[in-house]
Amino acid sequence: MRSSRRLAAALAVAVVAWAGSGCAVIPVGGPFPVDEAGGGDPMSKPFQRMIAVPPQPAWAPLQVVQGLQAAMAAYADEPDVLSTYLTPAAAKTWRPDGPVTVIANRPKYDYVGKSDGDQVVIRLVGTPIARIEADDTYMPYTGVGDISIDFTLVKDAQGGYHVQSVERGAGLLLTMDDVARAYRPTKLYFLAGPPGPSRLFAERRLVVDRVWLRVKPTENFAQTIVRRLLEGPSKALHGAVGSVFPQGMSVRSVRSDDDRVVVDLHGPIAPDELYTDGLKAQLKWTLNNNDMANGRTVEVQLDGEPFYSSDPFVIRADDMREDWLGSNVSPAYYVSKGAVRSLGDERAGNAVQGPAGQPNELYSRLAMSDGGAMVAARGTPAAGGGIWVTRVAPDGRWQRWIQGRQEDLTPPSWHRDGTLWTYDRANGTVLRCDPASGRGPERVAAPGLDGLDVTRLRVSRDGVRVAVTVGKNEVRVGAITGGGGAPMLGNFQTLTRVTDEEIRDIAWRDGERLLVLVQSKNAQSVREIYVGDGQSTELPATNKRLESISALGQRLLAATEGRKEILEFNQDKQGWVSKVDGGDAANPIFSLG
Repeated sequence: MRSSRRLAAALAVAVVAWAGSGCAVIPVGGPFPVDEAGGGDPMSKPFQRMIAVPPQPAWAPLQVVQGLQAAMAAYADEPDVLSTYLTPAAAKTWRPDGPVTVIANRPKYDYVGKSDGDQVVIRLVGTPIARIEADDTYMPYTGVGDISIDFTLVKDAQGGYHVQSVERGAGLLLTMDDVARAYRPTKLYFLAGPPGPSRLFAERRLVVDRVWLRVKPTENFAQTIVRRLLEGPSKALHGAVGSVFPQGMSVRSVRSDDDRVVVDLHGPIAPDELYTDGLKAQLKWTLNNNDMANGRTVEVQLDGEPFYSSDPFVIRADDMREDWLGSNVSPAYYVSKGAVRSLGDERAGNAVQGPAGQPNELYSRLAMSDGGAMVAARGTPAAGGGIWVTRVAPDGRWQRWIQGRQEDLTPPSWHRDGTLWTYDRANGTVLRCDPASGRGPERVAAPGLDGLDVTRLRVSRDGVRVAVTVGKNEVRVGAITGGGGAPMLGNFQTLTRVTDEEIRDIAWRDGERLLVLVQSKNAQSVREIYVGDGQSTELPATNKRLESISALGQRLLAATEGRKEILEFNQDKQGWVSKVDGGDAANPIFSLG
C-alpha cells in the first residue's frame, strides 16, 4: 500500500485506495472532484479511473494476487501493468479476452497447502454475480454457490513474487465495485425484423438491446454509444433485428453545443426515404434514452459534410414518434365463468361480443390478439383439447386451430403479425398457426429447446423475443429469427433460475421487461427482470395467493386462488388493490404479451 500512497501524494488529488491492492482510484483528467469527472460535458459520464502500479519486491504473495486483480480492473486503460504481475512464461500465454467474470466485493483469500517459500498457492473464493461477454452483454450468474480460483506464485531472483498460473485460465476478474466504476448500462435501438440489404423496415418498430459499455477516457460516452450501435446487435438478437448502418461504417466524432448534437459518420451509404427514417429512429432514440441528446436536435454528417443532401440533415424532437416503440395502451380484460369481460379503471365492464363473451366451461387460459379482434384458448378435455380461436364479433364461432391434449399444449400466445404460437410437449416442438396462409399449424425449429421440459411459451409484444419456462424452476429467453416466411427460435439464454421455489407464471410488460411469478413454500413474489441484462426488482407482495399475472406497460393484473378475484398493482402506493371480487374472476388479459 505504500506505493499507492506515494502515487496519490505525487498526483496531489483525492485518492481512494483499495486495501492491499497496490492500486489507486483517481478522478480522470486532473485534480477535480469525482462527481465532475467528464469535464461538465453532458455527453460524458462521470467515472473513476483505476491507476495500477507494478508489484513491489517486498510485497507478500497475498498482496501480489490482490494487485493482480486491481490491474485487471485497470487493464482496459493501462494494459501494460498487468503483465508485470506474471512470470515471463505466463505473460506469453495469458490472454485477457473471453468473458469478464464479475464477483461480489471483498472476496476471501487464503493460502492453500504447504509452501516451500519459492512457490505459493493462494485461493480466491468469491460469490459470482455475472459475466460481461465480448459483445458487451451482461449475463447474470444463475448457478448456485461460490467459485474458487487458485493462483500459483513463484519467487524470482530478486525475491519478489509473480503469478505463474491462474486456475481458471484467461479472462479478467472484476468486482462489482470495478464494474460500477467503469461500466454503464446502455440501451441500443435496432429495427424489428431480420437483417438484410433489401429490408425496407416497413413496420417502423424499434427493439431495445441492453448492453453494458465501458467508459473510455479517450472519448465522450456519446461517441462510445454510437460506435457500439454501428457494430450491430448483441448475440441475443442476432438474426432477429436489423440496422440501417451498413458494415464498414464508423463514427468520426460526436460533439455538442447548447442546441444540437453533431454525429459525424464515415463509410458507405446509399440513403433513401425509408433508410433515413430508420436512421433517425435508431440514432435519436439511442442518444435520447441514454441521456446523451436530452431533447436537442441531432445533426448527422458524413465525413464532416452534410449527410444525404446539400442541406444539413437534422433529427428533431418530433421525429421521435412513439409508434416506433409500440403502444403501452390497451384495454384490460378478465374471465368470469369462462366469458371474457372488459375491466375498466374503476370497475368491471361488459362481456365482449360473440362466443368469447358467453359463459362456458370448455376453454381455459385465454389470450387476445393485437387490437383485440381474436381470442384464443386452450381446450379442456370436454372440448376435446387443442387450441381454439374465435373472432370477437356477434357472428364469431369457436374453431380448433391446433390439435392436441390440454396437458400437452402450453397456453396460446399471439404474435403481433396475427400468428398464434404454442409448444407441443408431447412431440417436443414449437407450433405456429398462420390464418392468412390457410394451412394448418407448422412446426418451428427451436434447437435450443430440444430435450427440455417446456411448460410455457410467451411471445413478446415487439414480436422479436420469446420467453419459455423450463420445468418449474427456470426461465429462458430467445428470439425469433429467419423472418416471417421461415421463422425459427434461437439465441436462448437462461434469464433466471430458482431453487426451493416454483415459477407459477410469466408475463411481458413490453419488449424488454418480463414479470415472473415465483412461489416458495410460504410466500410469493413477482419479479420484474430486464431480459437484456437480468437486472431484477422484486415487487411488494400481497397476502393473497396469486394464480396468474398479465401486464402491459405500467399496469399489472393478477388473479388469485381460492376466492377468485382480480388484483391490480398500484404503482403510486406500491401495493395491490382489488379490482374484481366476484368470487369467480380469473385469467386477467391484455392484448399480446
